[in-house]
Amino acid sequence: MKENTIPLPRNDVADRIAQRSLESREAQYATEVRALLDAARAVMRSCGTASRPRVADIVAAAGLSNEAFYRHFRSKDALVAAIMEDGAERLCGYLAHQMAKEPTPEGKVRRWVEGVLSQAMDDDTAATTLAVMWNASSVAEGFLAGPPSAAGMLATLLQAPYAELGSENPDLDTSLAAHATVGRLADHLWRRERPTAADVDHITRFLLRTVDQEVGP
Repeated sequence: MKENTIPLPRNDVADRIAQRSLESREAQYATEVRALLDAARAVMRSCGTASRPRVADIVAAAGLSNEAFYRHFRSKDALVAAIMEDGAERLCGYLAHQMAKEPTPEGKVRRWVEGVLSQAMDDDTAATTLAVMWNASSVAEGFLAGPPSAAGMLATLLQAPYAELGSENPDLDTSLAAHATVGRLADHLWRRERPTAADVDHITRFLLRTVDQEVGP
């Protein structure tokens, strides 16, 4: 005689326990990745532009194992690429917050310039940014191999004010503006020079003038 079976509900105890296990592992992995990113940034800051840290140095600083490192990154270059992306996303968040305080497109552009150059205004931030940029110069994969680049991510914040100012090609114009400004930031970092208010004024006028020329008589 065939035994009767009662179909289990779709979200039964086994499913719920498995889901909790997956969520726990996901949280653990996110914690590991953040620890590796922060440790790598700190080790790079310590090494400066004199030497590039080894994976062993980063793993030790993070308090993790090689297994944990390679669970998330296939190489040190992939980690450096992730650090660049992480830094760009953080800076974009800061810039967006600052730009939102301004009612005019001109004001938003100035806030953007101030925010980008602020990476060279504090000694510790400048040293860390320079070290990461120097390490990224050898990266040949991942984030730096193609879009989105750090400058490309920053450029998206300028598209709305540029369009409001009358840019006929906001995508191209903001890309050029971002690459020029990030390049100037790199100059300040390498020279160990803090940008001044006059530098911010000059770059802001330059960026606004490119749009003015486009829509002029």
